[in-house]
Amino acid sequence: MIKNSLQSFIDRVLESRRISDDDVRLLQRDILPHGLLSQEDADVLIALDRAVATQSSLWADYLIASVVDFVVWGTRPTGHVGGEAAHWLLSSIRAGGGPTANGVRLALEVVREAEHADSSLASFVLRAGPAAEPAYASVVARMA
Repeated sequence: MIKNSLQSFIDRVLESRRISDDDVRLLQRDILPHGLLSQEDADVLIALDRAVATQSSLWADYLIASVVDFVVWGTRPTGHVGGEAAHWLLSSIRAGGGPTANGVRLALEVVREAEHADSSLASFVLRAGPAAEPAYASVVARMA
């Protein structure tokens, strides 16, 4: 269940159709000060990324760092992203018309950060190609 403060934040951002620097700071400081606590929290932020085109320059880094921390280090066994977690994450990233640029970068960062990531995430990153970001080459080299 999403906490009321997060739901209010989402409603306000969707109404304004933008995510500002202040919005990102509010998420970090007041709404999710301990990071993401559930897949549902991650899902709503990934969906918000898809729904709001006008985004602060801080947004992508916050979204990616928060979800990577939750997926890789917030669930057991830490450092390992198994098939079930990979399936959930890819479903969330691909929902609603496909991945955003931030969604592709998110998958790339999970593969890069995890000690082990399910092959479905690695395949997704490989199919995303060099457009994901310059770090793509180092991830591909690590998977080879």
